Amino acid sequence: MRQYETGFVLSPALSEEETSQFVQQMADIVAQKKGRMVKQDVWGKRRLAFPIKRFQEGVYVFFTYEGGGDVSVELERRFKQTDAVIRFMTVLKDPRDLAGRKKKRRAEEPARAAEAPAEAKEEK
Repeated sequence: MRQYETGFVLSPALSEEETSQFVQQMADIVAQKKGRMVKQDVWGKRRLAFPIKRFQEGVYVFFTYEGGGDVSVELERRFKQTDAVIRFMTVLKDPRDLAGRKKKRRAEEPARAAEAPAEAKEEK
């Protein structure tokens, strides 16, 4: 399965409850299309770099998920139908970059494990 990252900006006119409900609906679409949500990041209300549809602010949300291309197509179809979504963008993550990060984490784990006992001895 490929890994995608989708970022979207919601209208600031939505209430906190409506925003969380919409984000949950979009996360459910990933599950319905047999995708796996890796990370869901809600930044909250931020100022936009430039006005979009006469809005100066927006609620930023980022999804990182694994799945087929049909997941991102369905998300984007829903974004286009919803007036609350100001902007959206989906990016395919590079598999070579992902493999490099996993190798780096594996290399760091033994080093961290070695540091923990050394710190405990210093405290005594």
